[in-house]
Amino acid sequence: MEWFRSIPKVELHAHLNGSIRDSTLLELARDLGQKGGVAFLDVEDVIMKNDRSLVEVFKLFDLIHVITTEHSTITRITKEVIEDFASENVVYLELRTTPKKNDSIGMSKRSYMEAVIQGLRDVASVDVHFVSRTEQAPSSLNSQSTENSFNGSAKKKIYVRLLLSIDRRETTVAALETVELALEMRDLGVVGVDLSGNPTVGEWDTFVPALSFARQQGLRVTLHCGEVPNRKEVQQMLDFVPERIGHACYFCEEDWRKLKDLNIPVEICLTSNIVTQSISSIDVHHFADLYRTQHPIALCTDDAGVFSTSLSQEYSLASSSFGIDKVDIFDLAYKAISLAFADHKVKDEVRKIFSSSKGQLSSVDQD
Repeated sequence: MEWFRSIPKVELHAHLNGSIRDSTLLELARDLGQKGGVAFLDVEDVIMKNDRSLVEVFKLFDLIHVITTEHSTITRITKEVIEDFASENVVYLELRTTPKKNDSIGMSKRSYMEAVIQGLRDVASVDVHFVSRTEQAPSSLNSQSTENSFNGSAKKKIYVRLLLSIDRRETTVAALETVELALEMRDLGVVGVDLSGNPTVGEWDTFVPALSFARQQGLRVTLHCGEVPNRKEVQQMLDFVPERIGHACYFCEEDWRKLKDLNIPVEICLTSNIVTQSISSIDVHHFADLYRTQHPIALCTDDAGVFSTSLSQEYSLASSSFGIDKVDIFDLAYKAISLAFADHKVKDEVRKIFSSSKGQLSSVDQD
């Protein structure tokens, strides 16, 4: 595991609130329990567990939904999530979140995202880089260094970009509102939009106007696709030809053919798919076929906190389950750079980080 933690990595499918630390969730749940907001004793054991059942996973998601109603909480979670990914040498992170609106506490979609941005600004332990679209202003919040340290001699650097998620419960108007907010915040690192949420809710046609508008305006689009059996929607999503899709668990042979013909990259979340029982076991996961056929893929965490995983663990799991050696694991991580929604300048900087760390790979193998 130490080796998997040491190599640079790219994370393209991470939900902000699902990546909350167990310790933070425990603290916030206890505080809310004292105020009568939740029954703390009903959730304490679930928070403390690492090996959670599917029922317990959804119980945590419900709890997180209740807890993330304060701007200060959103800022704290963002700060900690960035720190956690950076601590395991994730050097490029696309963090996705659904902007919340709650008039009763004065939270708008914009104020929610402003709280997220504040969380990025609050990080001091690592150099957080999120970009002005024009690249004219200083793009690093904490430092002008372009170096990334793996030996502790200098402050680590992490490139962070944001994806705004459209919730499948939303109306067409609300979805367009999210896209408009994403456009307004492009200078603060927003590079695209995501469609996510309960896959059994909503109709694809509801979201097409917003997603098409996002694309027309230069935002990149990724979709949660094939999370549940829904042949018609999978075909509709593939026909839309998004820049990436996530999961792809319920695909038939024709769907796979179309995906490969269109060369749409897939965000692979191994642990998430197994825990949610979307895939029955790791040995039948579609990662194996996509990897073997050299289809563009990126290993991701989905919800690192809820699923008790990390990107290092996902790479370790792929290596042990599918017999991938260290050189090829490093190559798999490197290839994920090309799938990022960042501009070419950022991708080149991330590639430099990989190149500078490649010597470590050789030395570890020799050891």
